[in-house]
Amino acid sequence: MAQYFRIRRIVKTDRPNAHERINAICGVNLDGSHWTLTHEDAVSRIENGICAFYMEGPRGQRYDVTVAMDVHAHRYLKTADRDQPDQLMFLPACPHAVHTAYSLPDRPVVGAKREGLVLR
Repeated sequence: MAQYFRIRRIVKTDRPNAHERINAICGVNLDGSHWTLTHEDAVSRIENGICAFYMEGPRGQRYDVTVAMDVHAHRYLKTADRDQPDQLMFLPACPHAVHTAYSLPDRPVVGAKREGLVLR
């Protein structure tokens, strides 16, 4: 069973293609620490059933995040909302300055470790 994580912020790019618009997703663990996953890692973890992600809208609506594929077989993250599947793009930018290594930390978090997964 996949572990659920709330996406609170994203690292955007200036690219127009759906599979290139998000560079990384970010959130907060139960202990208040910050976690970051690259777009590619998030897609892989969803497809492998390791993680499931969601976001909350401005009025508290919950949007599950799924993996979609464009006409060129590029996979990308999107919300399962039919009316506006690009809700992720409305999340604020992540304020953490360092988003280059995208390495997952070595310190496990309660409820976030499964098959070697460690999120922060």
